Amino acid sequence: MMKLNIAALMLTGGLTLAMNAMAFEPSKPECIAPAKPGGGFDLTCRIVSNGFAEAGLLKTPMAVTFMPGGVGAVAYNHINGVRPDDGNALVAFSSGSLLNLAQGKFGKDLDESNARWVGAAGVDYGAIMVKADAPWNTLAELVADIKKDPTKFVVGAGGGVGSQDWMKAAILMKSSAVDPKSMRYVAYEGGGEALAALMGGHIQVYPGDAGEMQGQLEAGKVRVLAVMSPERLEGEFANIPTALEQGIDAQWTILRGFYLGPKVSDEAYQYWADQFSKAYESEAFMATVADKGLMPFKMQGAELDSYVRERVGYMRNLAREAGLIQ
Repeated sequence: MMKLNIAALMLTGGLTLAMNAMAFEPSKPECIAPAKPGGGFDLTCRIVSNGFAEAGLLKTPMAVTFMPGGVGAVAYNHINGVRPDDGNALVAFSSGSLLNLAQGKFGKDLDESNARWVGAAGVDYGAIMVKADAPWNTLAELVADIKKDPTKFVVGAGGGVGSQDWMKAAILMKSSAVDPKSMRYVAYEGGGEALAALMGGHIQVYPGDAGEMQGQLEAGKVRVLAVMSPERLEGEFANIPTALEQGIDAQWTILRGFYLGPKVSDEAYQYWADQFSKAYESEAFMATVADKGLMPFKMQGAELDSYVRERVGYMRNLAREAGLIQ
């Protein structure tokens, strides 16, 4: 009778799924950071390697491997060409990776379908900043002046045309009924240089990241007119309105997360998805996310996979509208 009951349960698929998920255990867990040590991808891998360890989710310590090149392009090609079925290897990605993927910069034969997007580390959000003594107190006031003559305003940030920071500015212009192609944009090597240019009056608007502005806000050097989040943030940013609530649909989520190779087994994929689900309930893991300057974004498995694919499609349409791709 017991054997018949077990067989009946297996026919439902529920027990089979559970047994399969338990069947996979990473022998050499690894996080691939698609950059040199010390950058954002390193930070992303440390969240999962340190955070999972703190939460007691891994039996074997996770190694971090660095594979710089093309904001993730080298790692994406490596996983697809050499290790497409390696269930041990999580690869870090960012919204910058997705943007380049949307523009075909990872290779003409590679798109968002060539990975299994499995877990999020956390998020930051875009923020529209001006000098503390600028004449604009709201985003609406700034937009009204820009619409009068877009050529009088210089926007600058740490990234060239087609980068995340450029895209934030383009979204702001488009949402304000201003042609992004008319925007005067200056690219700097990084956010620090762009911020210095803002302080020096060389640019009027800096579309940076909310997470990097805490010190500048406390020092009274900048004024954040809006955060590009779907709703107000918590903590030190709670008093800053979103662009959306000011009547301008300009949103930009800076996502950091992980993917697996396109041929990784369902068992391995489910294992990692389950680990992220457990991690989100762990105070130790979420403390690691906060320590690395990110905000919670609890999404894993099929939900994240669908979200990333939709997000890349959205970015691809923006890039077409801006004339970056055909």
